[in-house]
This record gives sequence, C-alpha cells and structure tokens, in this order.
Amino acid sequence: MVLPIGDDNRDRRTFPIINYLLIGLNIFVFIYWQHWGQDLRLTYAYATVPGEIISGHDIVTHSKILIDPYTGQQMVLPGLGVTPIPVFVTLFTSMFLHGGLLHLGGNMLFLYIFGDNVEDAMGHAGYLVFYLLCGMLAGLSHVFSTALLGQNLLIPSLGASGAISGVLAAYMILFPGKKVYLWVFLFIIPVPALVAVGLWFAFQLIDGLGMMGGDQTGNVAYAAHIGGFLFGLLLTRLFARRALT
Repeated sequence: MVLPIGDDNRDRRTFPIINYLLIGLNIFVFIYWQHWGQDLRLTYAYATVPGEIISGHDIVTHSKILIDPYTGQQMVLPGLGVTPIPVFVTLFTSMFLHGGLLHLGGNMLFLYIFGDNVEDAMGHAGYLVFYLLCGMLAGLSHVFSTALLGQNLLIPSLGASGAISGVLAAYMILFPGKKVYLWVFLFIIPVPALVAVGLWFAFQLIDGLGMMGGDQTGNVAYAAHIGGFLFGLLLTRLFARRALT
C-alpha cells in the first residue's frame, strides 16, 4: 500500500482558510445532509448523471431489487428521483457528495495534504475558483467519456476527486521538489512531489484505460480524475502566475 501522509510545510506563508472550509463543508454534507451516506435518494438527486447533462433534462427511473448471489439477501437500489435543481448545477453539488467513509476520508486526506500549499500560491479567492472550476470540468470529462465509450449514462457520479486531481496537478507544477511523505507498507519514505503525484497520475491513467474493456471499472470515475488533473495542469499558470515567476 502506498499512501501520502504529509508534506513539508515550512515554506507556507498563509493560513489555508479556504482549504479547511472545503474540508469542513464536505464532512458536513456527508454527515448532516447525506446522513452518513445512507440517504441514497438525496445523494442520487444531487449527483451528476451523464444522461441528464447530455440531454439537459431530469431523468427519473424506478428502484430495483438486487439479490446478493452469496447470501440471497434482497437489497433495494433506489432509482433516479426528481432533481430539484437544474441538472447542470449537479456538476457543482456532486463535488460535495461522497459514497462512504472511505471515499470521503481518502479525498479529504489528499485535500488536507496538498491543498494548503496550492492555496498559499494562488491566494484564497483564486484557489477557491480554481478548485471549483477543476471539479466541474472534471465532471464534464466523465460525462463525455461515458458517452463516447458507450457506458451506462444513468449511473450517478459524485465526489471531490476531480477537483482534488486539479489541486494535485497544481501542486506538482508549483512545488515539484517539495518533499511528500509516503507510507509504503511499514516504511515512511520522503519523495519529491513530482514523483509522488506522477505515480498517482500513472495509476489513474492505467486503471482508467481499463474502462475501455467494459461498462464500468469498479464504479470509479477515472475519466474525472484524469480530466481534473489535465485541466489543473492547464489552469495553474493562469491562477498562480506570481508563484511561477
């Protein structure tokens, strides 16, 4: 297992208020709005559904009863309910929804480690706009890749991963030599950010290519990760000109 657990923050100059607010908002939504991820109807209503974005219209489907092949237990999978907001706004709301504690925890760990330094370089307002823009563009990347690959257009997509992918791209450009501490099995190893983030992106790219072979790849929106990262690369220079000069 390879997991980032921290970085060298000695050169950070400002308090990352926006990054902490984003982390707090994600946790608040998961606990109080999604009821610890148990309110699937609400989650699906505000998640991004590729078919809705492409058509521009809300899509409502019936619930399905699934049977566990091992236990025989029946489970109800809620259908797509009525989306009470314009469907295009779900590209924004879906960024603050998560499918479970591991999904939330992993995303918030990456945001906590890498977001503060990017905010320091871009400024508070610039970082907020950059984060949201990367997240929505990442959502669109997932929508269009789903359509182009002939995958299921009715599977909702959610999570902060696309926006955080953009943050990782910015971190790699702005701080390529900064030490990132990786937990590798029983060891903690410091590596340059260029290596740590580069490895992460390589895994996303390799896993994402698996989408070519089937309808879904573990229900992970790898196209959103890759799209968010690529848009982050393109937008970093615009939002952090001062840090790059």
